[in-house]
Amino acid sequence: MATTESPALIVVCDAGPLIHLDEIDALDLLADFPRVLVPEAVWREVQRHRPTALANPSLVIERLEPVSPAPSELQTLSQVLSLHSGEWQALRLVLEHPPALLLTDDTAARLAATSLGIAAHGTIGILIRAIRRKQRSKQQVLSLLRSIPSASTLHLKRSLLDAVIREVEKQP
Repeated sequence: MATTESPALIVVCDAGPLIHLDEIDALDLLADFPRVLVPEAVWREVQRHRPTALANPSLVIERLEPVSPAPSELQTLSQVLSLHSGEWQALRLVLEHPPALLLTDDTAARLAATSLGIAAHGTIGILIRAIRRKQRSKQQVLSLLRSIPSASTLHLKRSLLDAVIREVEKQP
């Protein structure tokens, strides 16, 4: 995750980071963002799979419906990349709230975000950010990272997770 993000940045969440951060008891890491926006389709998905994430007392989540028509470029990307409604709505909300950051663990949504000039990060990026923001110690983040295979439904290649852990271990 780039170190250039503003502490006052609005985030728009796809379902993945909300679910996965809640699974490892780290959803509070989003609480220092001034606004955490969730589109209606994402809200329903999280409610279906992990309703506790929406009731976390450490985080105020704003449930919003995109209001602006989707740009044609987003419509095309949505079809080409087979984006689900939650990812599509999240991208629309980011475009309505510049310079918002998209939080997603979905590869296709990240590709669409890149094509649209939108900054996108995921669960792992939020965990690493927690060290910089002094929300968690390096050891706490390492423990959370190591817990992902057993405590979370985040699909991540073991080799990638191991590489992230090695990089975090190298940090002062």
